[in-house]
Amino acid sequence: MSKPPQSIGDTAKPLPKRFYKTVTVGDGAGAFTILLDGRTAKTPLKRPLAVASRELAQDIAAEWQAQRAVIDPATMPLTRLITTAIDAVTGKEADVAAEITMYAGSDLLCYRADGPEALVVRQAKAWNPVLDWAKSSLGASFVATQGLMHVAQPAITSTKIAAVLDGEPALRLAALHVLTTLTGSALLALAVARGRLTLDDAWAAAHIDEDWQIERWGSDAEAEKRRANRLIDARAAARVLSITS
Repeated sequence: MSKPPQSIGDTAKPLPKRFYKTVTVGDGAGAFTILLDGRTAKTPLKRPLAVASRELAQDIAAEWQAQRAVIDPATMPLTRLITTAIDAVTGKEADVAAEITMYAGSDLLCYRADGPEALVVRQAKAWNPVLDWAKSSLGASFVATQGLMHVAQPAITSTKIAAVLDGEPALRLAALHVLTTLTGSALLALAVARGRLTLDDAWAAAHIDEDWQIERWGSDAEAEKRRANRLIDARAAARVLSITS
């Protein structure tokens, strides 16, 4: 019987059975590959699962090694992020950078509550320093407003953010895009990438409004599970940004 292809299947049930015994890291041609029983693992588009960092490759290999009877992509956030970078971002870097820049145009940090005062203060304490950092370090000035009515940012702001992203490799852009969409803020993602914020601080800043509501009305198990799953993906993205900085 032939072995299943050495690639990541989709997340539909049933999950594929683990078909390999050993997981190692191969080194060749300036890239570190994930080897399953000595054979290079492949992405869904049959491209080699490879990264430029041995440390990152070892982390990915650990995800494959941790699989038991079946291969569950939900438990492999780094692998999923790397395959996205290889299959969906490589060759489309400009498009992904443009999406992140677009997010910055309606960044979470620019839309403030008009009350109660305690929430207004909490937002300002967490968000204003990031806006100040964006201005001083990225050269991008943002206009904040109260409420959800769209406020146009200065044209130069988008130009500055685009310049920051220009030249970023596919893997870092994939990680930045994940953090941007999970937090609703390109600025929080860039702050993590540049070492201005830890992931935990950025995650807390992104969930100020949600946590405010939870403190008053409580949470529910399903919402907590969704948030926990998003945090797993955020940690994978932050890990990639840290290793590749």
